[in-house]
Amino acid sequence: MPDSDSAARLARVPSSIKHVHLIGVGGTAMAALAGMLTVSGFRVTGSDRELYEPTASLLKQSQVEVKGGFGPRNLEPAPDLVIVGNVITRNNAEAEALLKTSIPYLSMPEALWHFFLRHKRVLMVAGTHGKTTSTAIMAHVLEAAGRDPSLMVGGVAKDFDSNYRLGNGGDFVIEGDEYDTAFFDKGPKFLHYHPSGAIITAVEFDHADIYRDLDHVKSSFRALVEQLDKDRILAVCADFPEALNVSANARARKLTFGLRAGDFRATDIRMASDGAHFSIARGGNRIAGRLHLPIGGRMNIANALGVFVLLSECGLSSDEIAHGLKSFKGVVRRQEVIGNAGGVTIIDDFAHHPTAIRATLEAVAERFTGHRILAAFEPRSNTARRNVFQNDFATAFNRASRVYLAPVFFKDNDPIPEGERLDTTELADAITERGPLAVSCDSNDAILAAMLHDARPGDIALFMSNGPFENLKERFLAAIESQ
Repeated sequence: MPDSDSAARLARVPSSIKHVHLIGVGGTAMAALAGMLTVSGFRVTGSDRELYEPTASLLKQSQVEVKGGFGPRNLEPAPDLVIVGNVITRNNAEAEALLKTSIPYLSMPEALWHFFLRHKRVLMVAGTHGKTTSTAIMAHVLEAAGRDPSLMVGGVAKDFDSNYRLGNGGDFVIEGDEYDTAFFDKGPKFLHYHPSGAIITAVEFDHADIYRDLDHVKSSFRALVEQLDKDRILAVCADFPEALNVSANARARKLTFGLRAGDFRATDIRMASDGAHFSIARGGNRIAGRLHLPIGGRMNIANALGVFVLLSECGLSSDEIAHGLKSFKGVVRRQEVIGNAGGVTIIDDFAHHPTAIRATLEAVAERFTGHRILAAFEPRSNTARRNVFQNDFATAFNRASRVYLAPVFFKDNDPIPEGERLDTTELADAITERGPLAVSCDSNDAILAAMLHDARPGDIALFMSNGPFENLKERFLAAIESQ
């Protein structure tokens, strides 16, 4: 199934491997792969610059030997195989050194296929939003049903306290990312996983550093759909028109789901302090009643619905799925309550796209009805840092009471031209015009000071970033506790 270039690289993998080295080991997926290889008995080393949580702890737990920085010295003595992360560029010093040797190398997705996926039934979740949570839900439901699945997910699944697991069952549940594969393979990662069953949760524009526009994003999802033959299963969220568009000519057995449209619909939705309650109907007939998902939010109901559709087709009963849903603990940094002090509840969330921010705020508002939400947002992702969502961000914060915008996260020699960068001052004005009081802060320390000044008992302090956000949430919690 791999294409010719990938097949050639896979053919070079030696039959006897003892030492595997990962360049760019600090990425979420690369850290998971490193852990899986360690568990499988290989000696695993890796190289990267500064490590962030949670991958730093995951690598330490896996006893992966991490070398700081990149360079030829990291390839001495020569490993049996090198795996190259997609953050590594062609002119990276270690990559250049690698290409001058005869050491075989693979991309992360190719290595996953070679070592772990090719002998399993692969169940994959792809989409612009919700794929991490959906993947974690699916793995937990299978585990609760006694199927002992394997898992790789782009976040720490609380039920497994990890972003990976290797089970003895026949299923491998994986998050399928549309981001590019490696400097030598610019196609999306998810084309390497060859799933037997797949979910497409949403299709919207994202990853502005590698995709030109929405049509370019759609081309990757169409390529995925074209891979799936009539023996495969494809569940598509009908709430997102572009997801329906890219799957219009699917050969796979296609089923649609959603809150507003689709073959399968979530009905009787009720939000409570203990999470979401809902039923499922197909063609107007209820097929599953009063399901309980401990994490709240309507997007998470849609995520659970997609899992229900796919796993039902894979042989699980409604009761088995319901049993797994009601004990799902969630994913780290997805609407995660990290503490409560002085009557203020502190929540951490990974949201960085306007749709995700809107959904997170709506979920928090429904969960904590009548409470003020103080929302801090750091524009850090490669899309959020650009002005492509200047107008969309303005409408995403309506459910907040106050909004604190961090400076746009930029690196030295950042490639984004000045005129293409998000304008947080303009954004703050646009948000304020819609109701919430928004301020553009000149530092994260200024956000901390402003939130501490504004917070009062009963408030919800929500921190949204796809990075560490200078540990702002922990600093805020510690400051409130010390008052």
